[in-house]
Amino acid sequence: MVKFQTGDKVAAINEQLEGVVVSSKNGQVLVETTDGFSIEFLENELIKMEEDVEIKIKYTEGISAAVKDKEPKTNKNKTNLSSRKKSIPAMEVDLHIEKLLPNTRGLDNFDMINIQIDTAKRQLDFAIQKRVQRVIFIHGVGEGVLKSELESLFRRYDFLNYYDADYQKYGRGATEVYIPQNPK
Repeated sequence: MVKFQTGDKVAAINEQLEGVVVSSKNGQVLVETTDGFSIEFLENELIKMEEDVEIKIKYTEGISAAVKDKEPKTNKNKTNLSSRKKSIPAMEVDLHIEKLLPNTRGLDNFDMINIQIDTAKRQLDFAIQKRVQRVIFIHGVGEGVLKSELESLFRRYDFLNYYDADYQKYGRGATEVYIPQNPK
């Protein structure tokens, strides 16, 4: 039984990707992402997005806008960066090697750290291109090698700010990167 049909809207389970099914054959699904890339997935790596989800989101946004109109007006000039920062959801990138690769057989530590750093750089460049303001890189505690390599990567970007992520949520195993956006 074919789980996905051409034209179905789908989302990747372990990645922040959405797209439309181009073809589906023998458990392999070719998806054209919203960014225009064609990526092949296994059927169990995707979920079908229901049409009414978009309608529910738009309906909920309409209710939120109506509630905001009823809220008392505050001084717009007094914006607190920390409260604004918390309201914007962060993009999370889990760099644990078992999350990136199904199998690490045949790889040594050097190969694995290079895969993790390449993934971090690719995701950071994606976040900058898509104007994502906050990215949380989950690296784990370990011996600190990956964390120091990440800090070395982040120092190459002059405009980035990075610091330990929320301790209550991530412990000591995550770093948050803040990407300032140029106002238009």
